[in-house]
Amino acid sequence: MKTKLLTACLAVALPLLLSSCGSSDNKAAAPPTQAAATTPGVLVEDAWVRATVGAKDTTMTAAFMSLTNPGSTDIKLTSATSPAAGVVQLHEMAMEDGKMVMQEKAGGINVPAESHAHLAPSGDHVMLMGLKQAHKPGDEVPLTLKFSDGSSHDLTVPVKAFTEEEEHYHPSATPTSTP
Repeated sequence: MKTKLLTACLAVALPLLLSSCGSSDNKAAAPPTQAAATTPGVLVEDAWVRATVGAKDTTMTAAFMSLTNPGSTDIKLTSATSPAAGVVQLHEMAMEDGKMVMQEKAGGINVPAESHAHLAPSGDHVMLMGLKQAHKPGDEVPLTLKFSDGSSHDLTVPVKAFTEEEEHYHPSATPTSTP
C-alpha cells in the first residue's frame, strides 16, 4: 500500500518538478532596468479634508496628506481635481511683506526621490474652492491627484474636524482663484 501511494505521488510530482527545471522564463534574473520600471510611483497616506461645518467660509477647504516617493527621481504633484469643488489648486503658505499668505504653488509640489512631502495646515496643501456643499466630520470627498510621471491616484478622502485661526488659514483673498 505504501509503495503504491509513493508511486502515485511521484507520478504527479515528477512532471511538475521537471517542467519547472526547463523553464526559460526566469523572473529572478530580470535585468535591473526592469526592476526599476516596476517601482511604484508616489504613495499617498493619511489623507484628510478639513471640515467646513462651523467655519466662517464654508465655500472652501483643504486636503492634507503624506506623499512618499520610493523612486530614484523626483516627482511633482502637478494638479488635483474633485467633483466636490468648482476649483482645485495646489497651494502653499509663503511669507509676503512680513506676513504669511496663502497662494497657488507655481510648478506643483515636489516629492523628492527616496523621500516624502507632507501636505499640512500652514504649509503646502490641496485647496478646494467653490464647494458644492458643506462638509462635516465623517463625510468623504472624492479627490484625484496627478503627478509629473503620468500617474494619478483616485482617492476617497475622509473629512475631519480641525480648528485653526480663520485669519491665518483663510486669508481675505486669493488672487489666483477663479470661480
